[in-house]
Amino acid sequence: MTSGDRTRLLSEQPSLVFRTGTAADAPVLVVDAGQQHQSMVGFGAAITDASAWLIQTRLTPAGREALIRELFGREDGGLGFSFTRVTIGASDFSLDHYSLADTANPELSDFSTARMEEYVFPTVRQALAVNPDLKVMASPWSAPGWMKTTGSMIQGQLKPEYYGTYANYLTRYVRSAADHGVPTDYLSIQNEPDFEPDSYPGMRWSPPGRAEFIGRHLGPMFRSAGIQTRILDWDHNWDHPEQPLGVLADPVANAHVAGVAWHCYGGDVAAQSEVRDVHPDKDVFFTECSGGNWAADFSDSFSWTMKTLIIGSTDHWARGVLMWNLALDENHGPHAGGCGDCRGVVTIDSRTGTIARNQEYYAFGHASRFVRPGARRITSIEPEGLQGVAFVNPDGERVLIVLNDAAAPVSFRIREGGQSALATLPARTAATYVWRR
Repeated sequence: MTSGDRTRLLSEQPSLVFRTGTAADAPVLVVDAGQQHQSMVGFGAAITDASAWLIQTRLTPAGREALIRELFGREDGGLGFSFTRVTIGASDFSLDHYSLADTANPELSDFSTARMEEYVFPTVRQALAVNPDLKVMASPWSAPGWMKTTGSMIQGQLKPEYYGTYANYLTRYVRSAADHGVPTDYLSIQNEPDFEPDSYPGMRWSPPGRAEFIGRHLGPMFRSAGIQTRILDWDHNWDHPEQPLGVLADPVANAHVAGVAWHCYGGDVAAQSEVRDVHPDKDVFFTECSGGNWAADFSDSFSWTMKTLIIGSTDHWARGVLMWNLALDENHGPHAGGCGDCRGVVTIDSRTGTIARNQEYYAFGHASRFVRPGARRITSIEPEGLQGVAFVNPDGERVLIVLNDAAAPVSFRIREGGQSALATLPARTAATYVWRR
């Protein structure tokens, strides 16, 4: 259990007892493992330039190893993160703005992942060593400035005459990352393509342009190169489902798009289902949300994260769920433009190396520690006043995550088949229940 008042923080509770029969002494929460839905890739957070730099330079070797084991391992109560995201070149959470080919040359003669080899790739490799099941997504914030209408990584659009060059740029990234021990399991072609930030890399890209790029450039290039990386569209907010629907309506692009990625900064999580209902053959991923000083209260932001991301996004078909920065420092950085009050899953004090675990750490831990890669979401029906989601792990173990967001405790029965167990969930508290049949 984790409670909003922090009296419990992923704290183990006494076991419940399943008994045969259907007592009517409390509302019933029904779990039905016979109705199975999407398989899970996992939960985690992005290893941004800022996060990797902090982990590699502000922790001792022993401290670094301990933190990576805690976040990506499952032994000794580790969170077991099995999904992460890296940025291809700079984002706002970088030390400065850079691409992987800053010199204007269509042959990409100066292409290099050297900047990512400094901190990001070593951090991902260390996480993979702890958790070989870890899947990696990569997203660019901008094409190199010389390929764009602004001549800059800030604002602008990719010029159509550089579509082939940019496809080669992303292909070379995937190959170079693999050469350095970092797989690219998923790739979105643009972070937040409906937004042009004015202080950090970004690039507006309309659905017709994205469809043209994926269908006639990147997709065929990946296929001819034998690259198995799966392409995701959108990588932006819930408030414009017409954007990914526009890309998927193009039959040429559709053949190369594996799924749709979503962010939390606008709209409602139900948009994930709205798109999937039209394209049930496409995967759903939730790929970015950040905590921050705008949501400083532990109880409120913990409950929101549980309700909207852990329960809501998976209930609306997400196979993977990601927070934004894995780690930031006591000054919400380092960053180069953009968000000045964002919060990482953990905060690393850049002066002392002390680690603080934030509300997102505990919310995600309720899922990542227990829901294994390959688990299937199963049907659960919650009584009024509770919100929840359930899974069955590959070994048959059941995992039920429940939130009581109300101001009073709730007693209820967890029922599967002909057996049930009586549970009580305190006010503003979440719990994960695990059992075998």
